Amino acid sequence: MDEEQCYDLLIIGAGPAGLTAAVYGARKKLETLVVSRDVGGQTLLAAGVETYMGFQYVSGAELMQKFEEQVRQFPIAFALGDEVTNLVAEDLQFAIRTSGGKRYTSKAVIIASGRRARALNVPGEKTLIGRGVSYCATCDAPLFRDKDVAVIGSGNPALTAVNELSSYAHTVYSIVRGRVKADPVLVDRAKKTGKVEFCSGYAVDEIRGTNRVEGLVLRHLAEGKVVDLPLGGVFVEIGAMPNSDFARELLRLNERKEIEVDHHRLYAIFNYYQSCGLTSVRR
Repeated sequence: MDEEQCYDLLIIGAGPAGLTAAVYGARKKLETLVVSRDVGGQTLLAAGVETYMGFQYVSGAELMQKFEEQVRQFPIAFALGDEVTNLVAEDLQFAIRTSGGKRYTSKAVIIASGRRARALNVPGEKTLIGRGVSYCATCDAPLFRDKDVAVIGSGNPALTAVNELSSYAHTVYSIVRGRVKADPVLVDRAKKTGKVEFCSGYAVDEIRGTNRVEGLVLRHLAEGKVVDLPLGGVFVEIGAMPNSDFARELLRLNERKEIEVDHHRLYAIFNYYQSCGLTSVRR
């Protein structure tokens, strides 16, 4: 274990929220450390961002590069390639441990750890990850040129993946249990490609394949009939799980493992510090 390092502010996560918090911390002259596996988080996986003001269109990687350039103008410390595994309160301060064996302490911690892709948890999924099963169309779409692929999911991320894959794949099947819930503009874009087939009312029972994905076993929820759909790839876009396990000993998590926040109490605390004229934390 390396010697303990102390900071005024620890930020867990280096996505848009974590980087923004780091800039504000540095402007308050706080000794700030950001701990994260990478800089950018899930935004790095976005092929295109069309709703960020100031940019009509920008890739996720380009947008996060802009964030990082701004952050690097300040004396902010980074511990990259590492992940927080435990967060506790002790001796009127907070302490974290990381997967790399590091230990850091601080007077305050900001959790901006984001989410990770949610798995289907069906037979064949785990063993075929990287062999046709993917959770990132931005990363892997070019690998499926002229193949038939399926995207599982009904929201905006799923239809964004459908549209991206349509530039490469032969046919893209959009598989949803109920109805498509994505923005109409994304649905219209998919329909215009002429390469997307919408399959509503189906559950995925199995991802079939030996060394690579060979197909999906689907079950129609209303009729109960089972369909074997031959495929070369499966993209799972059914939402995300919070990266919150490290905080389970300190904070209350709900049934979805989200950190429960009492915003009324936080607002009262903020007003108290403002009334006291406290704008920074010093040891």
